[in-house]
Amino acid sequence: MTSGKEIIGLVAARQDREQFRRKNWIGTFEEYLDVVKQNPLVTRTAYQRLYDMILSYGTETIDHGRDSHVHYKFFNDPDNAGRDAVFGLDDTLRQLVNALKSAAKGYGIERRVLLLHGPVGSSKSTIARLLKKGLEKYSTTDEGALYTLGWVSEEDPQNLDAVTWCPMNEEPLHLIPQRFRPDVEAQLNAGRGEDDFQVKITGELDPFCRFMYHERLKKYDGDWTRVVQDIRVKRLLLSEKDRVGIGTFQPKDEKNQDATELTGDINYRKIAEYGSDSDPRAFNFDGEFNIANRGIIEFVEVLKLDVAFLYDLLGASQEHRIKPKKFAQTDIDEVIIGHTNEPEYRRLQNNEFMEALRDRTVKIDVPYVTSLSHEIKIYEKDYNSRTVKGKHIAPHTIEMAAMWAILTRLEDPKHAALSRLQKLKLYNGKTLPGFTEENIKELREQSTSEGMLGISPRYVQDKISNALVAHPDAKSINPFMVLNELETGLKHHSLITNDELKQEYRDLLSVVKQEYENIVKNEVQRAIAADEDALRRLCGNYIDSVKAYTQREKVKNRFTGQYEEPDERLMRSIEDKIDIPENRKDDFRREMMNYIGALMIDGKTFDYKSNERLYKALELKLFEDQKDSIKLTSLVSNVVDAETQQKIDVVKGRLIRDYGYDDESATDVLQYVASIFARGDVKREK
Repeated sequence: MTSGKEIIGLVAARQDREQFRRKNWIGTFEEYLDVVKQNPLVTRTAYQRLYDMILSYGTETIDHGRDSHVHYKFFNDPDNAGRDAVFGLDDTLRQLVNALKSAAKGYGIERRVLLLHGPVGSSKSTIARLLKKGLEKYSTTDEGALYTLGWVSEEDPQNLDAVTWCPMNEEPLHLIPQRFRPDVEAQLNAGRGEDDFQVKITGELDPFCRFMYHERLKKYDGDWTRVVQDIRVKRLLLSEKDRVGIGTFQPKDEKNQDATELTGDINYRKIAEYGSDSDPRAFNFDGEFNIANRGIIEFVEVLKLDVAFLYDLLGASQEHRIKPKKFAQTDIDEVIIGHTNEPEYRRLQNNEFMEALRDRTVKIDVPYVTSLSHEIKIYEKDYNSRTVKGKHIAPHTIEMAAMWAILTRLEDPKHAALSRLQKLKLYNGKTLPGFTEENIKELREQSTSEGMLGISPRYVQDKISNALVAHPDAKSINPFMVLNELETGLKHHSLITNDELKQEYRDLLSVVKQEYENIVKNEVQRAIAADEDALRRLCGNYIDSVKAYTQREKVKNRFTGQYEEPDERLMRSIEDKIDIPENRKDDFRREMMNYIGALMIDGKTFDYKSNERLYKALELKLFEDQKDSIKLTSLVSNVVDAETQQKIDVVKGRLIRDYGYDDESATDVLQYVASIFARGDVKREK
């Protein structure tokens, strides 16, 4: 058993005190100038720092047919094992990063509000949260370091605990008077090329630091060099919890909204001490705009803000200034990112008084995912063998829920021969005859609102959760449990009031159930036919007959030793399984022999698994031959003899081994497929 001393020793061995000292560095203004000279990146603007933070995680190139695009690894959330990873929104994320890049280069986007716009549950908040967490962590690294200033106590100049730190995390270079800035910049940038980062001093001190600056300037009779001796500079670590450099503003009830929450308010207790409500020392610079200076501010549901707040937002974005009560306009340097849903955005478009805000907004659409594989990943983050204990999630459970969610978001294809389900499969990378990459691109372009409507992932997550707890005696949950929860929940869905839309979604559930039926029928067929020796024998007999047929020879019977005609019945029974018509059988058989011959020339041995069409045909043929001996339909009547049960147990074992079922879900799926075959037998009898 581990002792407390051992645990403390474990932590002690891994702590990095040198890193702690770097993070908590405090020095003089002169020492800070040396830091800037050595590493000018410490003076980056908020947009430059955020953009560099994203790039610091690296990129990868993803190929899509003939096209390729950049994927930013930062949005995989590697710092938190992918807990907040964003899937399937690469186009949106590239648009966002390009906007940040433009702002970092000073091309104008830095004077806009970045507005993430999309339906509920489309990852808008997740993206904003990722940016805030990433910037917070980046500020603790050597590459992401930034600094701020403070004023020593006049009574005790050597006491670092008595330093009054800037309430708005100002850049220390703001202390340099305007008329000296060009020369100082030239000195700091000396020896650097045009492509290197250049120090550029922009912005002025906030009201508090401006007041302190002028007070010290008077005290030292205008000697600026004496003033900066009273300055201490420290490493600034951004933290949302500590309200340093990262702010979040969320609208409240309209009657309780107060603009001072953004720009700070008078501290009435200090008015008696300083004698005036316009003395910056009697003001709390703790509004969200104040504390987010040098970092990022997130506006939750930004378009629900009162008009008074929107005026502050306009000035903050366009002029990079805010107006605290009783003080002049104050410079800020921060990334402003907001997010909103479709109804609020439509209201903005229809409100002529909001024209100024629309003009200062860069809208970035954040749609729902329309790729099945990415939607599955969203749910697998929360529902997997690590997070769900004591309950097995049967194969295809998450997949079917995700499939339904995607179908609700897709528009009916304009192509007459294409169903919505086939469109989903094309979007997910499956190939269909007659559809090229260009066709798929056209399908996406024809769909104007795809991904902006439909079912939210949150709804699906809620119903998967319900299914997990609604069947306490079950050891596993299966697709039907989740699909039933999804259907039942539609009756009370607060965002779907249209009965026609509800019926459309129910119809799509039927489409998904039919697709699931096809999938599990195929799995059970393959499990029954997964007898390697039997498949190899069947393939050998087929190839012998095909070889003899194409070369007009006879086949030697392995048991009698007699030469016989090729087994036409066997060949056609296999070829029929993959829809080879009678008038094409000769061509197909010659193709098979040419294929085998080409392998031999290359020194390779023919394996039935190497030819997908033949493999499928052999499996279907073997399944047909064996299903009657296994008597799968007897499961429906629950009358199973020992020999049949033994064969069924072999199939169940294959489902568990090869397809991810547990004992309960394998039994369930066998019984379900047995009922399908039983229905088929009844239909044939009729």
